[in-house]
Amino acid sequence: MSARAPMTADVAAVRRAAVTPDDPIRFIELDNGLRMPFVERGAGPLVLFVHGSLCDYRYWQPQVTGLSARYRCVAVSLTHYWPLAGLPRTVPFSWSAHADELAQFLDKLEGGPAHIVAHSRGGAVAFQFAVRHPHLLQTLTLADPGGPLSSPGRPHAVLPDTVNTLRARAAQLIEQGDAEAGLQLFVDSVSRVGSWAKSTPAFRAMALDNASTLPLQFQDPLPAYTREAAWSLRCRTLLIDGEKSPELFRRNVAMLEDWLPDVRRETIRGASHGMNLAHPSAFNRHIDEFIHEQA
Repeated sequence: MSARAPMTADVAAVRRAAVTPDDPIRFIELDNGLRMPFVERGAGPLVLFVHGSLCDYRYWQPQVTGLSARYRCVAVSLTHYWPLAGLPRTVPFSWSAHADELAQFLDKLEGGPAHIVAHSRGGAVAFQFAVRHPHLLQTLTLADPGGPLSSPGRPHAVLPDTVNTLRARAAQLIEQGDAEAGLQLFVDSVSRVGSWAKSTPAFRAMALDNASTLPLQFQDPLPAYTREAAWSLRCRTLLIDGEKSPELFRRNVAMLEDWLPDVRRETIRGASHGMNLAHPSAFNRHIDEFIHEQA
């Protein structure tokens, strides 16, 4: 397999997908030949947005739009995700690779240490990035970070059988060609029942564009958060959860709040898992205030 296989993407479709006509899609090529698409707007301190499951750089449109007056906002698509989705199965899909690819991306972007803002699965990726590459980040914001907890004195965290069964069914539906049914099952499970039906056409289109990543993700379980790893982070950290987010995300936020040495927590009232989309003004305000305190 050629390392440059993802470069065959439909360029016209990529251009149409830019956040606005003023935000053209750009690419940074990694050492392995894969490319990471991104959009950029604004000037000032660098803020890098990292998406979660079924998403890509488009997920952060309200933040790129709302915060670019004061910051250099960069929203990236991790490898395997749209618009360069559909990589051969010989190219590993891995949270570990994604964490290290973020470091390569920042090195090649030449923007210096960044304020990292990450959501859901992206929060787990960003946490591992921060542990491995602390010199590349100024602050860390984790919104409803995904992944299991490993609490002291308790057995290693594993997903309940009911969750594994649901995920297996969602993956099966997607691989059988019924992507919408599989996505509805998954999205409703990580947010609230009915969330898929109530989501915007733009979000559903983005999720469908990234549906092929979900079975791959289920084969690559996220690592557990540990107190030792959290305590090793010396950067300022902001934790954001939704008032109505599922318990597993709120539990992660509560535990990390206890473990992290320099932490602030905010809860978006009335919001569930997609709090940055449902209440972008509140989300952006918390980001702005948190980063501004660093200045």
